[in-house]
Amino acid sequence: MKVYLDYAATAPVKDEVIEATQPVLKDSFGNPSSIHSWGQSTRRLIDEARLKVANFLGADISEIIFTSGGSESDNLAIKGLIVQSTKYKVESVKPHIVTTLIEHHAILNTCKYLEKTGQAEVSYLKPNKEGIVEAEDVKKAIKENTVLVSIMYVNNEIGTVQPIREIGKMIKKVNGERLSANGQRIYFHTDAVQATEYQNMNIDYLHVDLLTLTGHKIGALKGTGVLYVRKGTPLIPMIHGGEQERGMRAGTENTLGIVALAKAIELILTDETLEIKKNRDYFIEKVLKEIPEVYLNGSLEFRSPNNANFYFKYIEGESILLNLDLVGIAASSGSACTSQSLQPSHVLMAVYDNAERAHGSIRFTLGGKTTKEEIDYVAEKLKEIIERLRRISPLTPEKYR
Repeated sequence: MKVYLDYAATAPVKDEVIEATQPVLKDSFGNPSSIHSWGQSTRRLIDEARLKVANFLGADISEIIFTSGGSESDNLAIKGLIVQSTKYKVESVKPHIVTTLIEHHAILNTCKYLEKTGQAEVSYLKPNKEGIVEAEDVKKAIKENTVLVSIMYVNNEIGTVQPIREIGKMIKKVNGERLSANGQRIYFHTDAVQATEYQNMNIDYLHVDLLTLTGHKIGALKGTGVLYVRKGTPLIPMIHGGEQERGMRAGTENTLGIVALAKAIELILTDETLEIKKNRDYFIEKVLKEIPEVYLNGSLEFRSPNNANFYFKYIEGESILLNLDLVGIAASSGSACTSQSLQPSHVLMAVYDNAERAHGSIRFTLGGKTTKEEIDYVAEKLKEIIERLRRISPLTPEKYR
């Protein structure tokens, strides 16, 4: 049996998405910026897709920018806002960003770049022991020169759901006080790449100004993402060239990827989410019950319905992954973007400050095609693997040998 439990890295392309892309591959080859009928036919497909995404988010079509994926959207949101923040440059005060230690590297490395080049000051907030960033901690970190707050919606490694709505409401209140005193407005961005299928994505419910999502996490194609930008949010483009995407993102649009993304969004179903959560809960309970000295990473209550991240004491996560792969099971030790790194997970280090735990943890992420039979198979093989690896590990107590 082969079992894929790495949906957080990328999801299999859905059959309906494949079907929706066939006419685009065959007939819609025209450049959407061209004025002839071939080009305008392609333009209509992009316009229809933009409307579907806008309706999903509760946004206006003018607020949707198509990009190459989550990393580009995050970069545009952060750099695009900070680089244009000239007010504090004149006063020799750098614009200030508030973010967290558990963000995706698309956020963290962008912020570190802005720090290194002297373009911004950044505060990195530590989560609590449940892997949650408190709204009150965000409020305490805000300064007079704070321009941007960027907090991810769902953590890509441990699946913890951050209180984005609560933070958004707090920032809205602070902005009301600031603007009445002619102060600096704070803009709020969330990386919602891991939240798109499972959480409330309405931008007014969340009180966000900028929101990132991507196609390949929800059963669409790799290479297409979205940045929602609330009207009035001052951004400058990071890719210069033509006037595509209302001048915010130069380059001929990826029509195939855009159509696929919109179709995947259409397919998001609440009923499917409930079934995924049911299987996830069954898996967590089974693993914790049948394998000794295993611990769940992150909050059980405030958690994405598809995520199960475990710490297996006394053994290395890489060894577990290799053995799982040998029996046809796909999982991961954290973010796919850092899978080649030997460094421990920055997320687990931020939450637990324990390198052994960070190195000994495995992320399993389920999807709509995951079955109870597959879960039973994974739990059985996992138990065998853990027992075998503990017998040969020098860290293992005698009782497990």
